[in-house]
Amino acid sequence: MSNFLYKVGQPIVYRFIQPLINFLVRAGVTPNMVTTFGFLLNIVATIVFVYGAYAARGDLRYVSWGGCVILLAGLFDMMDGRLARVGKMESRFGAMYDSVLDRYSELVMFLGICYYLVAQQYFLSSLFAFIAMIGSIMVSYVRARAEGLGIECKGGLMQRPERVLLVGITAILCGLVQRYAGDFKYVVPGTDFPWLENITIFTFPIFVMAILTNWTAVQRMRESKVLLDQVDRKARQQ
Repeated sequence: MSNFLYKVGQPIVYRFIQPLINFLVRAGVTPNMVTTFGFLLNIVATIVFVYGAYAARGDLRYVSWGGCVILLAGLFDMMDGRLARVGKMESRFGAMYDSVLDRYSELVMFLGICYYLVAQQYFLSSLFAFIAMIGSIMVSYVRARAEGLGIECKGGLMQRPERVLLVGITAILCGLVQRYAGDFKYVVPGTDFPWLENITIFTFPIFVMAILTNWTAVQRMRESKVLLDQVDRKARQQ
């Protein structure tokens, strides 16, 4: 998570959801239940995108609703860790379960987005969504592998909170702009290829994510190399 989201955004969200966290503790709800529910919400988001894929091309209502569900699922993703700490229910398996379902959630979310974009014939955007999915998984994998080797690896842009916010907010904006400002479409002169239209509000950030997630994975790998080389040198000196 970026420093801004960690220092500013996270405390605001925690202050907002704290009454709900306290209620869940009293009700005996476990962090793993919350994690599972967040995963199920991501499946719902995928269903919304798949259903919307069969709507008329350019009908972005389902993109907007999918974004709402993604943000709601992201809120539950924040709640499970907070619930574990407040309720003193932290466990090693719980941490592993959360990480595994986070990866499944992200893959399921991108499945829905890619399906929608392909079905609606936004083929180039679907390719970038697939590349963004690869980058998202690799960001998490590099961190997990580095921590398995005994070093910390949390730097870089486009970590999971940023990805969830970017996809969710731009999906919602995409539908809202169409509803309240109408349709727009600008094509490359002399062609039918659109360089700017309503769906661009959603797909251009995915293009940015495709670049930044993979850059973050590479950046983490470079940082890990420096730290692992230091560990190796110390081991050889002993």
